[in-house]
Amino acid sequence: MILDARIEQSTFFVAKLPLCNVYLQNESRFPWLVLVPRRDDVAELIDLSEVDQQQAMREMALTARVMQGLFSPDKLNVANLGNVVKQLHIHVVARFATDAAWPDPIWGKFSAPIAYSEAEAEALVKKLQAALIEVL
Repeated sequence: MILDARIEQSTFFVAKLPLCNVYLQNESRFPWLVLVPRRDDVAELIDLSEVDQQQAMREMALTARVMQGLFSPDKLNVANLGNVVKQLHIHVVARFATDAAWPDPIWGKFSAPIAYSEAEAEALVKKLQAALIEVL
């Protein structure tokens, strides 16, 4: 699988699940994971085999539970948009009534992300990895 350059440049690798690679979006306003199935030339969930569709749903639920457990958000936003990046990727975002975009969608809300510091990103990736190991 070749990862779209826009995803590669805006995320940190977290983990490899059975189907998807999990990345942390480099946007410190929101705890935000991106799941990318390791399949070539897939733009839509329906482009996956039925087995892969079911696995993608399991992995979305798994990462959503991890986000719920780690961050206790007011709401989880789970979405597959693909309007900008065609490669199939699934967003799992922890949202809070106090966050900078609440209650609006986060997409297109800000002109630029607020990146994590290197230390913040490293610590959060380790925290996410540990939480994923616990549930796998």
